[in-house]
Amino acid sequence: MRRIFILALLWVSCSAVINIFAQEESVFYHTVERGQTVFSIAKMYNVSAEEVFRLNIGSEDGIREGQRLRIPQKSVQSDVDAPKGDYIYHTIVTRETLYGVSNKYGVSAQSIMDANPGLTYKTFMIGKTIRIPLNVKPEKTTEIVEKPRGDKEIYYTVPTGETMFNICRTFKTSEKELLKLNPELAGGLRKGMTLRIPLRIDEQDIPKEKAPDSVEVNAMLNVKKETMPMHDAKVALLLPYDPNAPKTTAASKRLTEYYEGILLAVDSLRKMGYSSELFVYDIGDDKNQLQKILSSKEDILENVNLIIGGVTNEQIKLIADFAKKKKVKYVIPFTSKNDEVLDNSFVFQINTPQPYLYANAAYAGANLFSGYNIVFLDTKEEKDNQEEFIKTFKQELKERNISFKNTVYVDDDFEKKIISSLSTEKPSVIVLVSSSLEALKKTKAVFRSITITKPEYKITLFGYPLWQTYYEDCLDDFHALDTYIYSLFYADNMSPAVKDFYNTYKNWYSKSPSMSTYPKYAMLGFDTGMFFFSAIQQIGADFENNLAGIKYNSLQTGFNFERVNNWGGFINTNIYIIHYNKDFTITRSDFK
Repeated sequence: MRRIFILALLWVSCSAVINIFAQEESVFYHTVERGQTVFSIAKMYNVSAEEVFRLNIGSEDGIREGQRLRIPQKSVQSDVDAPKGDYIYHTIVTRETLYGVSNKYGVSAQSIMDANPGLTYKTFMIGKTIRIPLNVKPEKTTEIVEKPRGDKEIYYTVPTGETMFNICRTFKTSEKELLKLNPELAGGLRKGMTLRIPLRIDEQDIPKEKAPDSVEVNAMLNVKKETMPMHDAKVALLLPYDPNAPKTTAASKRLTEYYEGILLAVDSLRKMGYSSELFVYDIGDDKNQLQKILSSKEDILENVNLIIGGVTNEQIKLIADFAKKKKVKYVIPFTSKNDEVLDNSFVFQINTPQPYLYANAAYAGANLFSGYNIVFLDTKEEKDNQEEFIKTFKQELKERNISFKNTVYVDDDFEKKIISSLSTEKPSVIVLVSSSLEALKKTKAVFRSITITKPEYKITLFGYPLWQTYYEDCLDDFHALDTYIYSLFYADNMSPAVKDFYNTYKNWYSKSPSMSTYPKYAMLGFDTGMFFFSAIQQIGADFENNLAGIKYNSLQTGFNFERVNNWGGFINTNIYIIHYNKDFTITRSDFK
């Protein structure tokens, strides 16, 4: 019995080990990058958040940059580019090469490169994930066909380094005969061409294309992708707005101003010597009208260099799929709550998703205030509570071993309460948990009083994008309290460039742009047009291959586009740190 028990125990142990290895084979690894969440990572790989939680104990409570997550391996079907077939994911390991990955999966290196448009020597690195296409049929290098009268021809794919002289000598033919069968040769012989050649040699003597060696394959990661400037940029603007129909809703006014800003950008570029052709379509408030436009104007839209537009997620999905199919760049101008960028290499998302925004703001805040006494103040305001940002900021501080304090607002003798959290040895930065105007109103007077009556305490505020709209109530306070805020948008109304924009806008439209909206949509349209139109004109339709070469000093919206993964699109990760200096000047710094 004892032997039976021991054997049974061994069998159970072996089974457990086998199960562990089986499970290990069905997962790959993802290294968390700043701003990513379990939900965005799950969406990226077409799995559920619950599956990620199950494989990564503790991830329900949050994940951190650099953490390695186990992701279930699933073969998924692309819903747009179906001919490329299914794909799985591969995590690059130590000393791995593109040549090695190609051999491991039996897939050509070119197919892997095509499935991962962002793959270069900079992104082929340990811990990064790439897509591996499956069921990819190898290209035929030779194919023999028999003609009706018994003659045979060979279809021969031209390899690297091939010459007309060598083809004629190998296949016992002449250039004149080849040109007759292949008129396209009049433009010269090029790698990849498939030629018709009369078969006058033994089939076993047909040359086989040499398999590329490891050096040649790995060098593909270093190939510089060509760009070609275009004097004329062709852009389609798809918005739920008819410029000829008067509308009075707040949403339509914002879209009107956005369109007007784009037109000002077209005019500014014209004065610089560039031409822009703009195709404008009213797509309605749902997807029905948009579907008709995409089908009826397909010939026009597939020949533009850029599409801008879409408001609802349904509209964005339709445009993103169209752009992917037609290989046209697509800019999502407004929403940050859309996931098309995760799986579509043609998408550029201007409005940064909140997790990325909070992560970048927390990172910038930790850099700025690492030498400060950091105090989080909860004013018990339910309105505009910034719980997610505060959580992200505290996590960043903890990971850097930067200490901070927590305190709560009290009505009775608040000054005494807050002073107990301040320091005389170093300046204190106060972070309000709420971004509401009410939270500022009930605390700012006390902060200012302390800086005047007790100068040994140095107070700074670190606040939110929404604070820009409080300039009538708080501008003097922001300067007096040496305030910093983070934001995606900021326009310095005192700068010559912004003043010139306002004057031009008023001259064109006999009105001033709305000052109450945030951001200012006219300026958002202008910045978007100037950045993307000039990118096409100065770099070319494939401007994503040289994003660093796009030089534009934005009026309100900064641009720093980064790929979300090796196969997806680009999100704008730029944020501003705005400093209200004590001398009543304002400094705007880019954080990238």
